[in-house]
Amino acid sequence: MPLCFKVVTAFVSRQISNSITMTRLFLWLLGVCLILQVFSACKKDNNTSKDPGIFQLAKAKAGDTFLDIQVSKNNIPVESSLEIEFNSKLDTSSVRFGILLKKADNTIVPCNYSFSADLKIATVKPLQPLSFVTDYSLNITKDLKGSQGEIFPGVMYSFTTKNGVMVVETVTLNQIGFMPPNISKNINPKAFQIDISFSQPLDASKYKEFISVSDGLPISVGLSNDNKKVTITNTTSLLGWKRYYVNVSSNIQSANGFSFGGFSNSFVTALDSVMKFPQITDDALLTLVESQTFKFFWDYGHPVSGLARDRLGGGDIVTSGGSGFGIMAILVGIERGFISRSQGFERIKKMVDFLNSPQTDKFHGAFPHFLNGSSGKVVPFSTKDNGGDLVETAFLIQGLLTAKQYFNAGSASEKTMCDTIQKLWERVEWTWYQKSNENKLYWHWSPNYNWDMNMPVAGWNEALIVYVLAASSPTYAISKPVYTEGWARNGASPMKNGKSFYSIKLPLGEDYGGPLFFSHYSFLGLDPRNLKDTYANYWEQNVNHASINHQYCVVNPKGFVGYSKDVWGLTASDNSSGYNAHSPTNDLGVISPTAAISSIPYTPAQSMDAIRFFYYYLGDKVWGEYGFYDAFDVSKGWYANSFLAIDQGPIICMIENYRSQLLWNLFMSNPEVKIGLDKLGFTY
Repeated sequence: MPLCFKVVTAFVSRQISNSITMTRLFLWLLGVCLILQVFSACKKDNNTSKDPGIFQLAKAKAGDTFLDIQVSKNNIPVESSLEIEFNSKLDTSSVRFGILLKKADNTIVPCNYSFSADLKIATVKPLQPLSFVTDYSLNITKDLKGSQGEIFPGVMYSFTTKNGVMVVETVTLNQIGFMPPNISKNINPKAFQIDISFSQPLDASKYKEFISVSDGLPISVGLSNDNKKVTITNTTSLLGWKRYYVNVSSNIQSANGFSFGGFSNSFVTALDSVMKFPQITDDALLTLVESQTFKFFWDYGHPVSGLARDRLGGGDIVTSGGSGFGIMAILVGIERGFISRSQGFERIKKMVDFLNSPQTDKFHGAFPHFLNGSSGKVVPFSTKDNGGDLVETAFLIQGLLTAKQYFNAGSASEKTMCDTIQKLWERVEWTWYQKSNENKLYWHWSPNYNWDMNMPVAGWNEALIVYVLAASSPTYAISKPVYTEGWARNGASPMKNGKSFYSIKLPLGEDYGGPLFFSHYSFLGLDPRNLKDTYANYWEQNVNHASINHQYCVVNPKGFVGYSKDVWGLTASDNSSGYNAHSPTNDLGVISPTAAISSIPYTPAQSMDAIRFFYYYLGDKVWGEYGFYDAFDVSKGWYANSFLAIDQGPIICMIENYRSQLLWNLFMSNPEVKIGLDKLGFTY
């Protein structure tokens, strides 16, 4: 019995003898206790029954995009499914009415529903792909229930599907596949037909203006009956050996408004077989190449110093190494009758006097890579390369000593110039460039940065002449160990190679021989025909290097346009992106005429084939005011308009060495050079 009831009863009993009023009071209090008893029982029952509560939504996605209640999402793929995750299990029977996908007009999208194993994730998959560029809402209503009867307050997400995409399905050029990255080659310049098939019909009212071929080539564009294929044909002949680009703009419209990402590809036309210049004898052609190339050093020499400008458009910048090549080219010009002896002498004297001037920068007797041709002050090749450059100096001294041998039996003024050359030669402190008396020579020294460039001159590359001259110096001669350890690395790689490429053995250097200038620069004066030492037969080295380079271009492992037995030669030169040392192991599709032409002493037949092809069939694509332009890349449709001293010089010098051995004979006649070669253990 409840305590309150007992208390009331006891109280009433003690008062029972009172008046009738007390009896009524008793009955009233008894009623109150009964009411309290009922209330207490009801409260107890309420505490023992469970409230089903509310369950929560964790996240919702359309495809890979998370949806947001406050922000409508765009560009949802039409193939997307919807995924909704909750924090507790779903009553799956409530999902069909509790999760609805609707269009903007409130139309319900028919869907399939599936669930994760733990029943916390519902996946909603439309029976058909959604419509493009359409607004949708994902409605999660109050009809959705949890597995324990939990209720959901309801929420709505909105999103818009992305536009449809039109793509190119097939494309052919003259019935051969033309889909990128394939580039079609050797296309007939007179006629071509390109067929492009699209995945959607085009808007037939406007499509032609969005289709073009480079250089504004006149074309005819037609559309198929189903509006899904365009046919492009040329209405005028194309140029031979030129790259053309076909473009379909992304602005082209499909009939249903689908977007298009654009299309572009290119093809290269075949070279026509018409000779661009009248045919002459090979001997006359070689003379023509020499005389035209000579003009770079003669007509384009710097007006103040007479030195060779680095390149066409180089302004006041002259190059020391290229000027050494230019001095030799002037000797060829005299011998070939392009200029008189007195003219040649006066020009070389101007160059020698400028070099000898106290105003012309020299660094322990060595010249910098670049000079200002008017002031004689160094022009930094790079920030820290603003002092002596021993390799460029060697190329310059090679030319000067060759000129000295040419003029040393001449007039009094010629002999005086030769005496000045001797002084320049004797002032070069080759041993200074051993750094701290190391058994190696260093390429650079700067008065500002000392030895920071830290580049030893080590074989095998273009710099053999540095060690030959350093050993031959009458004033600052190096010892043989400097050559043996510094240049030859005691015969270790990469000095020696010994492997074969295309069945051709390569005695020295990197695989495939490296860029061809390795076999040119040191050998404009240094005669390789009988040159041998412990490490190589240098005639064999140079012949095989050039032969490997030629064979590589014949094989053409990278499939570049134009490479052949007649179109070959990889070396350092300009290219469409700047400048690079091209070689079989760094093949960028760039042919440099100097490479094959300057190799003519080593590969006379193959080099002559290249000269004929370049001149007769490429014509003014590669032939200009100062001979052959620096380089070309048929695959990219790029042809240089540049001339460089270090590329033009080897052309004229090596052609002359092939024809008369003029420069080889002159340089090798210098008695000090012979002393140096003997010291290093060469036979010659």
